[in-house]
Amino acid sequence: MAYDGKLLARARARLEEEKADREAGRRRRVEQVYREVPEIGEIDGRLRAQMARLVRLTVSRGPNLQGQIAALKEENLDLQVRRAELLVAHGWPPEYLDEQIACPKCRDTGVYQGRPCVCLERLYNQELTKELGVLMRNGDESFERFDLGLYSDRTDPALGASPREAMSVVYDACKKFAENFPRVSSNLLLQGGTGLGKTYLSACIARTVAAKGFSVCYDTAASALDAFERQKFLRDSEERTEASVRAGRMLSCDLMILDDLGTEMPSPSSGSALYTLLNTRLINSRRTVISTNLSGEELARRYSGQICSRLEGEFLHLRFVGEDIRLKKR
Repeated sequence: MAYDGKLLARARARLEEEKADREAGRRRRVEQVYREVPEIGEIDGRLRAQMARLVRLTVSRGPNLQGQIAALKEENLDLQVRRAELLVAHGWPPEYLDEQIACPKCRDTGVYQGRPCVCLERLYNQELTKELGVLMRNGDESFERFDLGLYSDRTDPALGASPREAMSVVYDACKKFAENFPRVSSNLLLQGGTGLGKTYLSACIARTVAAKGFSVCYDTAASALDAFERQKFLRDSEERTEASVRAGRMLSCDLMILDDLGTEMPSPSSGSALYTLLNTRLINSRRTVISTNLSGEELARRYSGQICSRLEGEFLHLRFVGEDIRLKKR
């Protein structure tokens, strides 16, 4: 995964905050136990003194070193047994005063085998999800709140079913995609006019997938493809680097949601950027959800055969139908 340095720094800061909170909690427990059972505090003091003595013995290399170390270990074990007995006798578990390690893989360092550990990636993905504010602007997007009653139940001869029945199929497909992610076999292409629920269901998918700890990126097609073009053509190194980070994030995130495909300015460079985004994600088996107001025929006229073949062969096409539900709500 390509990491955004700013988001990774925020994730590291949160990791340190969580670690500091656990240590503060441990210190409070220590103060409580020492206050209520002073003997445990005395034992801990003796255990610390034994550790210092063991270091001195090891460095000094004096006579009968092994015998002294063996006696010290036996004394240490006796003290630990007594300490555990006292804790249990007063209603605390034996490990009550131990350091709390949240991640056994990296021991809360955030690094495992030279790479960000899964615990740090979890926090990074949460920071990345905060960037979905534009998509989740209402804050209540969920499949449970999606109202199929806003779609007519009258049969449409062109559909051979009512809009409500057709949208029920779309709803089920989106919900299944989100709930089964990442074990899904296809990407999604949401097609239909404005105000039919494409963005809302995209937000429902994003919220469900992000809640599982996966990284989710959202952007409009115009903004996303502009980032790819800027990283190639900008002369300003800082702006080019920022665009490159954004593009890298879109290529490597677990789920990319590309909104309003077809609203970007058509050009050879934007077509190349779209192909790069789609093809790279497909090669790496990373899932993508695309929404567009364009029909299949309009997509074929606007985009190259390479792009259309991927949209046709690698995406499940979901047709949104009905009347503008935003107008109905008003």
